[in-house]
Amino acid sequence: MLCLSDSICDEDPLVQHWLCTVEEARTLPELVLAVWSVARVLAIRLVESVLAERARRPTLWPRCPQCGACVRSKGFVGRQVISLVGPIRWQRRVGRCPQGCETPQVAPLDDALGVQPHQRTSAELQSLGCAFAVFVPFATAATLLGWASGVAVSPRAVWDWVQAAGQRAMEQLHEQLQGVAEGHLPTAEPLAADLAATPLLMGADGVMVPFRPVGGQPRGKTAWHEIKVGVLARLGRHRTRTGALVARLHQRRLVAVFGKSEALQERLWLEALRQGIRSAPQVVWLSDGARGLWGLFEECFTLKIDTMCLEDIYRQKLMRFSQLTIGSKDRDCLKTGPEACWQVDTFSGHLTGAQLP
Repeated sequence: MLCLSDSICDEDPLVQHWLCTVEEARTLPELVLAVWSVARVLAIRLVESVLAERARRPTLWPRCPQCGACVRSKGFVGRQVISLVGPIRWQRRVGRCPQGCETPQVAPLDDALGVQPHQRTSAELQSLGCAFAVFVPFATAATLLGWASGVAVSPRAVWDWVQAAGQRAMEQLHEQLQGVAEGHLPTAEPLAADLAATPLLMGADGVMVPFRPVGGQPRGKTAWHEIKVGVLARLGRHRTRTGALVARLHQRRLVAVFGKSEALQERLWLEALRQGIRSAPQVVWLSDGARGLWGLFEECFTLKIDTMCLEDIYRQKLMRFSQLTIGSKDRDCLKTGPEACWQVDTFSGHLTGAQLP
C-alpha cells in the first residue's frame, strides 16, 4: 500500500476499515468504490474540524428583537446535517434573551453557515436531488442520490425539495419581472466574443400537454392544456471534418408558461435581455401564422429591436413554401427586400409583410 495510507488518521476505526477494504479490492470498480468511501469519511472529518475551529472563535451576539437586551450564551449545543458526503456533526454556541422573552434561541454560527433552524439536509444535497428529479421519477432520484452520497433519502423528501426549489424560483422570477417593468435591466449572461457576433434566434409556439383532471389523483379523463413555449439561441457556424460549413445552435434557452400570451411575452423579453438582444447584430423571429404569436412579436419586440432579417436558409424555405401555396403575385412580393419581416398563414396561404423600423 502507498505510504499515503500511513498518514491518514490511523486512530479512526472507520477510516481503517475502509483502508482495509481498499487493500482487499481486486477489480478496478471495487477499488474506486472503496477509495470513494474513504474520501467521504475524510471529507466529513475535514468539515467537522473546520466547524469546530470556527465554533471556538469569539461570538458576536445579537440583541433580542422584543426587548433589545443582548442575547446571552447558553453553552454549546450539538447540531447535525446530512450532506453530500454524509452526516456532519458539530457543536456551536446558542443563546437566548436574558429577560426570558419568547423568542427562539439563536445560533450565530448556523446563520453564518446559511443553515436554517430545523434544517436536516444541506443545500448541495437538495440541489443534486432536484437535478435528478428533473429527468427521472422521485423514487429513482432518491435511489441515485443514495448511490452518489451514501445516505438514505426518501422519495417524499426529494418531492419536498423540488416544491421548495420551485417556490424560490417563482419568487426570484417575479422579482426579476418586476425589476424589468420598473426599468431595471437584468445582467446579461456571459457570451464568448465569437458568439456575440452571431444572430440571435427567437421563436414561440404552443404545445398540448396532458394533465390529470384532479391534482395528485391518477383517476379521471385526461385534460389537455396548451403550454406556450419560447426558445432562444445563437446561430453560429461550424466547419466539419470534411470542410463543409454548417449551421449550429449555441446557448439554447427555453421559456415556457401555462397561461396567457401576456405571461409568455414578459418572460420571453426577460430572457431575451439576458441573452443580449440589445447588442445582437441580428435578431430573427420564427413562428407559424398564429395571431397570438405575431401579436406577441408586434407588441413586444418591434418596439425594442432596431433591425431584423431572415437568414437565407429560412427565406429559401419560405420561397419553396410559397411556390406550393401562394400565387405568383404574392411570391414576387417576397423578394422585395431582406429587411422585411414576413408572416405566412399556413392555414389560408395568405402572405403579409411589414417593414421593420
